Amino acid sequence: MILTMTNMIEKKNIEQKKAINAWARAGFKGSVIAGTGFGKSRVGILAIGETLRRNIVGTGLVLVPTTQLQDQFTEEFHKWGYSDILDRVDILCYQSAYKLQDQSYTIVVCDEAHLGMSPEYRKFFKNNSYDRLLCMTATLPEELEYKSLLFKLAPLIYKITLDECVTLGLISPYELFCVPVDLTTDELDDYKKINNSFIYWKYQLGQFDAFNEARRIMSDRTASGTDKQAASQFYRAIRERKKIVDFAANKVSVMKDVVFKNIDRKMLVFSGANDFTDKLCSAIHPLALSYHSGIGKKAKKEAIEKFKNNKISVLCSTKALNHGFDVPDADMGIICGITSKSLSMIQRVGRLIRFQENKIGKIVILYIKDSQEEKWLKNAVKTLDNVNWVSGVSDL
Repeated sequence: MILTMTNMIEKKNIEQKKAINAWARAGFKGSVIAGTGFGKSRVGILAIGETLRRNIVGTGLVLVPTTQLQDQFTEEFHKWGYSDILDRVDILCYQSAYKLQDQSYTIVVCDEAHLGMSPEYRKFFKNNSYDRLLCMTATLPEELEYKSLLFKLAPLIYKITLDECVTLGLISPYELFCVPVDLTTDELDDYKKINNSFIYWKYQLGQFDAFNEARRIMSDRTASGTDKQAASQFYRAIRERKKIVDFAANKVSVMKDVVFKNIDRKMLVFSGANDFTDKLCSAIHPLALSYHSGIGKKAKKEAIEKFKNNKISVLCSTKALNHGFDVPDADMGIICGITSKSLSMIQRVGRLIRFQENKIGKIVILYIKDSQEEKWLKNAVKTLDNVNWVSGVSDL
């Protein structure tokens, strides 16, 4: 059966109401973990809208990670028929909300809640009061400490994975292709040297728990100079090794091949650093524009408008498009910068599979074979279906 837009809206309404009902049954404190494209923002709007309509003197707060999402949530209140309560709602970024002291809210809605669990931002929850709390994110925090804190504040009450959303027809199906890329001879030599340094300092710290040991040493003021040096050199090797794979020259040419092989699609391209994002963008000029933290708000807005109006067909980003960004008609992505985090991968995949009738999203991931990046990738996609490991661009 071909799923139409009407079918999809009906199915989303049913699932979103299930999430709201589960939150109510849990005493109005809970976490909704739902794949990107599920419509978490509407769940948040429904929760805060109905709460404030029942509490004439109540106030609400929406916490978001970016100023762009502040604007988007304002639009969502109008879109879903809750304009009348907007003057009683604060929409703040985590970066400023954690400074609040002794504020009392009837309800707090946390979007991208995993970000609000960082040591600095969690101060908000200690310093302010609220009767109802709804936390929303696409996937659980991978850090055990953050996950424990989230569930202590708001127990898990509803969960649906990205692939379950696809199965139910809430978002478009997708195919994910992992394409190996070779380092140049010079890059390979540098990588081997840095990797040998990494292994050496790893053994100095204790090979089975080097990461935690390095973290402990760097936070211990009484640690010896020798231990501090070992931890510092260990971290330096990690950074330098990642820099080599993040900036690999052959990723530019392979990305360019993928773009021109799929020239009729609208695409997002992700990299691991702003400088490399700009390099990727330049390689396919004038098809693309950059969109990242290194460019101004005006330039970002112009890039989005040109993308929406089909004046460009590619947006190149680092992290700025990861969270809560809904790009109309984007049906393909190329990922050139990888971390080991499943959360980042799911966020990026979710940017590309918003529902459109008769559309299959296509995601191409470029990775340096036989490197740490390949190990990161295998970890990052372990929870996803439809992952194809291919030999090159010709197999796409």
